[in-house]
Amino acid sequence: MVTRVSEPTAFQPYVPASRSPAEFTAKAIVIGAIFGLVFGASTVYLGLRAGLTVSASIPIAVLAISVLKKLGGSTILENNIVQTIGSAGETVAGGVVFTIPALIFLTPYGPSYFNYFQITVLALAGGILGILMMIPLRRALIVKEHGVLPYPEGSACADVLIAGERGGQLAATVFTGLGIGALWKSLSWIVQLFRTVVGYSMSRASFFPNATLNVDISPEYMGVGYVIGPRIAGVMFAGGVLSWMVLLPLLSILGRYMPGPLPPVPASGLRLDQMSAQQIWSAYIRYTGAGAVLAAGIITLCRTIPTIVSSFRDSVKDFGARGARGATVRTERDMPMSVIGTSSNPISGMTIATLILTCSIFVGIGWTGDAYAPIAICVGAVVCIAAAQAGGTSQDLKTGFLVGATPLYQQLGLVVGVVTSAFVIGMTTLYLHSVMGIGSTSLPAPQATLMSTIIRGLLSRNLPWGLVLVGVFISVTLELCGIHSLSFAVGSYLPIATTAPIFVGGLVRAYVEKKTGHKEESEVGAGTLYSSGLIAGGSLAGILYAVLYGRNMIRDAEDVQGIVPFVHEGTSGMLFGALLFLTLAIILARAAQKKIG
Repeated sequence: MVTRVSEPTAFQPYVPASRSPAEFTAKAIVIGAIFGLVFGASTVYLGLRAGLTVSASIPIAVLAISVLKKLGGSTILENNIVQTIGSAGETVAGGVVFTIPALIFLTPYGPSYFNYFQITVLALAGGILGILMMIPLRRALIVKEHGVLPYPEGSACADVLIAGERGGQLAATVFTGLGIGALWKSLSWIVQLFRTVVGYSMSRASFFPNATLNVDISPEYMGVGYVIGPRIAGVMFAGGVLSWMVLLPLLSILGRYMPGPLPPVPASGLRLDQMSAQQIWSAYIRYTGAGAVLAAGIITLCRTIPTIVSSFRDSVKDFGARGARGATVRTERDMPMSVIGTSSNPISGMTIATLILTCSIFVGIGWTGDAYAPIAICVGAVVCIAAAQAGGTSQDLKTGFLVGATPLYQQLGLVVGVVTSAFVIGMTTLYLHSVMGIGSTSLPAPQATLMSTIIRGLLSRNLPWGLVLVGVFISVTLELCGIHSLSFAVGSYLPIATTAPIFVGGLVRAYVEKKTGHKEESEVGAGTLYSSGLIAGGSLAGILYAVLYGRNMIRDAEDVQGIVPFVHEGTSGMLFGALLFLTLAIILARAAQKKIG
């Protein structure tokens, strides 16, 4: 047998394979785990509140440089390990909150499964599976596809790490945003100085009945909008406009001429003209939104099938060939594997497709009772968490490829991040539920609600398919118009109070890009870093609110009159809140235009 050495590559990482600086050190592991816990907790809160999450890899990379410098300095590879471990915890948290809280809504058996042990086991299983899936795919998707697949987040993390000497300025931008976000959220939710939501809903008897436009003036939503940009934020808001300002008043107008309740008759038995905006949304429009998300997710998934098949085929060939190679250089050392995984896929599409397939199998073999619903969501949860972790792992491995990290150490770091965060994510989720109530207006958990709606409808065979198919063909219509429908579909299912402030954040970014004359293409831009701070600060302050509220130290922020009624109640309170949110937008815009080079 001829022994082969590793193939030469034209790309040279920042740290060549011939060098072996400090990498998988104790301080890097500990700090990475701490960041994973902090940002994982904030992701739990944001996911339950907004129904979406934003990766924390960039701010973690920035903070890693700053913190390790204060602890005596570090190598670029140590900084990379910190962000790798920290981002693993944050990624698992996102997968957990999108699915597992659905158990609460799958009565009568589901709530008994919503416990610490169940959440932790599912988080560990899905997280580690996601890492293992990506190990044999690393060379096919990252090394061989270098220069083809962009990996914007992974490349941006590498930019941050390579520009480590600027870490103080970068970190200052994140810390400033974090401070402003935490202060803002605390003044509205904890101190209860001004309102948490501004907006208006037309009355049932008006000429435009039940039309609703509300804006949650939390800083994390504006930060999310800035990070995802004006295009995606605008499409999401358009989905909210369709649900809350088109379908809602349309059904209300038609309801005036209906003598009885519109099927499917809600539990209240009310006619459309007797229902509030929230009741109509819950009874009818959410099924349309569910159908839109269902179709958009599957369409997005289908788009990736050629890449999935090609990557899997190349990985199988490469995995077999590697056994014949000689010594492997440091930058090509992977964790040893005896099984072949699959690549990550769009989370919504993969999870929904899994739920449909699982429930279809259950129905086919006669498992149609309520007892089988928790089983279906547990299957979906593992897939969702694994898909989220695989996606995050691919970005982290891309960062490592660019900076010259050792894949083995990164993969071990990812396992450390998953294991340490899994034990805290369950506690955070359960505590937030015990205090604020998952499914309430404070923590609507829209993604988990969507999953439970699909499962209940499929297993009970009473899903209102007419409404669902309306949503399906809304997504199909958008695709035919050349618009990717997933963002629109998610927006149609979320409360408009969530999509509206996200749209404002997108508008701020559009203004900044027009003002400066160039697009903020890099994730290392001042605006993106500042927005990441807003997201983290607002989310952490939200968790602090939950702790104080749970201990009966403060009142419910959404029901109180405020310590200064003039700036909290009535028209003056609405105007004051709107002006403050505009002020926050101006602060973000000014911060985004600063030079941090």
